[in-house]
Amino acid sequence: MKRSAQPLVAAAVLAVGVAGVFAILAMRPTPEERPQVKRAPLVEVMSVEPGPYEFVVRAHGTVVPRREGDLVPQVSGSVQWVSPALASGGFFGEGEPLLRIDPADAEVAVESARASVARAQSEAQRARRELSRQRTLAQRSVASQTNLDDALNAERVAAASLREAEARRVQAERDLSRTEIKAPYAGRVRSADIDVGEFVARGTSVAKIYAVDFAEVRLPIPDSDLGFLDLPLGGGPGGGEADGPRVLLRAQFGGEEQMWEGRVVRTEGEIDPRSRMVHVVAEVEDPYGRQLASAGSGSSTPLAAGLFVEADIYGRRVERASELPRIAVRDDATVFVVNEDNVVRERPIEILRTQSDRVIVGGGLRAGERVAVGLSEVVVDGMTVRPLAVDPQSRAPMDANQ
Repeated sequence: MKRSAQPLVAAAVLAVGVAGVFAILAMRPTPEERPQVKRAPLVEVMSVEPGPYEFVVRAHGTVVPRREGDLVPQVSGSVQWVSPALASGGFFGEGEPLLRIDPADAEVAVESARASVARAQSEAQRARRELSRQRTLAQRSVASQTNLDDALNAERVAAASLREAEARRVQAERDLSRTEIKAPYAGRVRSADIDVGEFVARGTSVAKIYAVDFAEVRLPIPDSDLGFLDLPLGGGPGGGEADGPRVLLRAQFGGEEQMWEGRVVRTEGEIDPRSRMVHVVAEVEDPYGRQLASAGSGSSTPLAAGLFVEADIYGRRVERASELPRIAVRDDATVFVVNEDNVVRERPIEILRTQSDRVIVGGGLRAGERVAVGLSEVVVDGMTVRPLAVDPQSRAPMDANQ
């Protein structure tokens, strides 16, 4: 009897529990219904301030000397002296002696040539006197025409021999002066392969040198960027080198970023048919700071040959332009402007230049207007938004108007 009563008790407990749940649900308060509020979409905006703008075209290139060549002796002989500067990396001034060849043979040749000149001068004087005597005799009808012709021929031969002897003397003296090799310009030694006691032959290179008065950088420019620069497309600048566009060069040197300033001095003669690039040549004066050091003004970081640099070429200026992030400009050359009532309005603009991350706008925007640069939702013309001011450089929030 006890076992048959247990299911009835469990059922009764369960029924009481269910009834209690329904009672609690029936007594709960009804929630108050509130109207749903739809918030305006959040839009990042930046304030535009049109002003003067200078176009800059960026390029890369390698530094090379303006002039370089081989140091070649013009006479043969044994090396008698080598300048300490004639070593790899050595600097030298214009006209500075770099190498001396034993002048003994050249001195002998000079003395021999001078003796030949003296002999030729004596022969020429004798021939002139004989010609004068034969002319006098011919006027008296004492000498024959044949004798006069022979005297005239002898005088001309003697004069020619004198000129030849003088030319040989000049050549011998020039060869003597060439036994001392002087620097053709202020420069630096790239490499040298010569030492005292070695025999050098005429026309054999003994060193490679380059000038240090100017350095050049060959910069490739896309033809699409030519319109932003005042380049001397016909060759060199018409008014002189100072008229070329300003160039700022940058490179990592000595663990730090270094900068040098120069000018574009010329363009190369043709456009590369494959890359569509025009190569311009920028020039930097005194790349090693030698003139500053000699003037006691300290020394600048050297713009060494072979250094790879980044170049900013400064071009044309416009009186009024604005710079926007590229994300702010739509494909149809329009932007979204947020007015004083926080309403979005579509505005056409004049695009002057498009770059990888920014756009230069010439017209269509007024000073102080807010341009949408970041959309969290789909926005259309006439929509009310919540503008969030951002820094145009970092796009970090500056102030919110929510």
